Amino acid sequence: MKRVFKWIGGLLVLAVIIGAVVFFGFLPSYIEAKRNAVIDHAPFDVSGDAEALHETLIVGDLHADPLLWSRDLTERGTRGQVDIPRLIEGNVALQVFTAVTKSPAGQNYEANSAEAFDNITLLAIGQLWPLRTWDSLKERAIYQAEKLHQFEAASDGQLKVIKTRADLDTVLSARAAGQPVVGGILGIEGAHALEGDLNNLDTLFDAGHRVFGLHHFFDNELGGSLHGFGDAGLSEFGRQVVTELAQRPVVIDLAHSSPQVAQEVIAMTDVPLIVSHGGLHGFCPVKRNFPDDLMQDIAATGGVIGMGYWADVTCGDITPTGIAKMIKAAIKTVGEDHVSLGSDYDGSVETAFDTSELAALTSALLAQGLTETQVRKVMGENMVRVFRQQLN
Repeated sequence: MKRVFKWIGGLLVLAVIIGAVVFFGFLPSYIEAKRNAVIDHAPFDVSGDAEALHETLIVGDLHADPLLWSRDLTERGTRGQVDIPRLIEGNVALQVFTAVTKSPAGQNYEANSAEAFDNITLLAIGQLWPLRTWDSLKERAIYQAEKLHQFEAASDGQLKVIKTRADLDTVLSARAAGQPVVGGILGIEGAHALEGDLNNLDTLFDAGHRVFGLHHFFDNELGGSLHGFGDAGLSEFGRQVVTELAQRPVVIDLAHSSPQVAQEVIAMTDVPLIVSHGGLHGFCPVKRNFPDDLMQDIAATGGVIGMGYWADVTCGDITPTGIAKMIKAAIKTVGEDHVSLGSDYDGSVETAFDTSELAALTSALLAQGLTETQVRKVMGENMVRVFRQQLN
């Protein structure tokens, strides 16, 4: 009998070891590959004029989530949609790298509970993030900022983390001189990373974050999410946070906030506001896309609307042509000075192209009849204007 128990015990230990190897060594990368897929496709047909124009553009993207995953962004990846080599191949000058700190199980666009099981906790454990991140949203935001700084140090000058207007100008000047460098801007996707403490704003700012999304997929201490319950507005704490952010050299992001929160932020601030990633309701009438009149009010602050690349905000067509059609509609609705790119790359979305293929989007925009001036604005100049105004 002792021999049987010993044999069973050995099997249990072996099972635990095999489970740990699968959980820590295989499962996270498998999940990432499945959730951030690029649809197999033949090379896109890019006209010679589009290729030549694309090489002269300042290209910027307001939202991507590769810091959530365990990949070396200094290496060209075999999964996911963003890394430094592919950004350089796509002639991307500016990329906002957003820290995702909480995501509810059963996540959907209609309604989510803040009390639902948090998927990022499991991902943090599975990817062997530092222990301090396992139970702290603030520490998850700090850790992802640390990751980008580590990639900067290991990038041989190909990545520069932007914190000031001078940093922005340095990157743009280097690129104008022919240097292959990407400017990385840090942000948080949801101010629940403050953990209800206004003092933590200093901590996240000092870590390098310069884009502050107020919400993600659930109501938080600041007020209502677009995907929470009841379209709640700002709480008193939310008003304190927004007031403080409006006085700082940062950009406030309304993506995922409730329409009521968006309206209240517009009313109480005098700074350019952004929706970092999403779509146009008049083009694709879904809850994820703010109503067009609200988008027009956001544009009137001097801000920009980032056009996403995934099916839920485009109503299906995620090819460069499909994205270009949505951008054309957005220009008609909010004006050519207020439309930007907001891919949501590596944010658990399937796309038809990765960041190395952005010349195809330039080509599609020209094919839709956009002028060269409009293409330049949408592909990056509008984004640059907002950050140059807000950073100091």
